[in-house]
This record gives sequence, structure tokens and C-alpha cells, in this order.
Amino acid sequence: MNKRGSRKMELILYRWKRYGVGYIFVLPWLAGFGAFMAYPLFTSLYMSFCQVRVGGGKFRLEWVGLSNYRAAFLKDNIFPVELILYFQEILIIIPIIVIFAFLISVMLNQDFPLRFLFRAVFFLPVIFATGQVLTELFSQGAGEIPFMDQYKLEPLIRQYIGEQFAQPVLNVLSKSVIILWYSGVQIIIFLAGLQTIPRSIYEAVWIDGASPWDSFWKITLPNMMPFISLSTLFTIVDLFTFPLNPVIKHIRKNMFLVETGYGYANALAWIYFLFVLLLLAVVLFFFQQSTKKRREIR
Repeated sequence: MNKRGSRKMELILYRWKRYGVGYIFVLPWLAGFGAFMAYPLFTSLYMSFCQVRVGGGKFRLEWVGLSNYRAAFLKDNIFPVELILYFQEILIIIPIIVIFAFLISVMLNQDFPLRFLFRAVFFLPVIFATGQVLTELFSQGAGEIPFMDQYKLEPLIRQYIGEQFAQPVLNVLSKSVIILWYSGVQIIIFLAGLQTIPRSIYEAVWIDGASPWDSFWKITLPNMMPFISLSTLFTIVDLFTFPLNPVIKHIRKNMFLVETGYGYANALAWIYFLFVLLLLAVVLFFFQQSTKKRREIR
């Protein structure tokens, strides 16, 4: 083996020693994905390029190329509008949930009586607000807070924000209770992250005369950036699978229509998935760049 091949082998061994344990933990998920999800995903992608008819107890596929994807933007008057509006709502809700969960976790990380009880209170909605329960609560109006009508905020929002962005903001305000219900897991993630910061670091900066405000910006926030990125990615995935998601409702509706069927519904689903994947990639790139800059400063 030449010198170049020897260095390459050493690099492979080094990477395996560094990342091998992580790969071993991911292996069961990869095996489950290959066994149960890879084939349905491939079938769904293939169906998105076909016109699917059901007859004789089986699917009849007719290849139509990109017709379903073109129809999603050129013929469907509902899907593009719902997709854009829901993305605007999500871009507002995500930072609210992450910031809310982060601030609550900082408070719950302090020493005070009955701390475990308050932690349980913030996590209980995650257990109870499952898909069907959440749908039923919102259908009964329990998911809305009536301050919009009491204080007549809708005309003010439309006047000062503008019609283009007023509807997403109003939709977010009408679902304010989601912030509490969908922040339980994020609070747990942030609490776990806060436990990784040694107490001795805070004691050292306090001796040097730093205030709690300074220690938050110089110690807590920089050390919590990996957990903020993880919480943001989790929130994105969680909200895009929200039971009351209008885009998913539209996809499900087209699945059972004779004019569109499974092929068109699969095309809509893959367009939706690509939009979500793009947002995840942008968020991940942003956090990686911020982490890289912070390491360079150090």
C-alpha cells in the first residue's frame, strides 16, 4: 500500500472511531427504514408521475410525466394558496414556540419549591393533545383564546400590517394556545441542554462581577445553540405534520376524488415534502454557519 493509500485508511479509521458509535445507534433506524418505508416512498414517488386508477382490486398506472406537478401550480387554485399561507404561519409560529420554550426552560431550571410539578404541567399537553384529541378540541372552539373579539384586534391588524400578511398573523393569534401545547418537548430539550453547562462557569463569571444578564448572553445562549437548532428542527417537523394542517387536508381530499386520484395526491405530497425539506436545509445551514463562526472566534 502506497503512502497516499495509507493516509486514506488512517482517515477512515479515525472517522470510524469518532463517529462509529453514532452510526451503530442509527443502524436500527436505517434497518427499519429500509424494511418498512423505502419501498412505500419509492412507490409514492413513482405514482406521482402517473395517473392512478383503481379497478379489479389493484392499481392501474398510466405514465403522465410531470403533468401532475404542472397541474398543482397551473390548474389547482387552492393548493398554491394554502401552501404559501401555511408557510407564512409556520414562519411566525416557529420562533414564538422556540423562544417561549427556551425562556420557560431557563425559569424551570432554577431552584424553587415544587419545581417538578411545574415541569409536569408544561409537559402534560404533549401527552393529552394527540392528533384526534387536538382535532376535537379545535372543532369545539377550545383551542382559541377569545381576546381577538374582545379587544377587536382584527381591524387593527389588517390596518397596520396590511392585507398580504394580516391573514397569517390572524391565524397564528387564533391558535395561540398551540404555543403552550406544542412547547413541551422543546422545554425538555432545553432543560437537558442547560444541565450540560457546568455551574462552576457561572460562579467564576459572578466572582468577576458579571451580572445574570451578562452570563445569559455570554454563557447560556452560546452553549445552548446546538439545542436551539435541534428544537427548531423538531418544531418544524412537528408543525408540518399538524393534524389541522390545511395542506394535508387538501392532499387527502384529492386522494379520493375521481378527477385527481392517488397520482395527483402523491405529487402534491412530494411538492409539500420538498418545501419542508428546503426549509429544514436552510435552518440547518444557518445554525451550522453560526456555530462555525463562534468556533473561529474562540
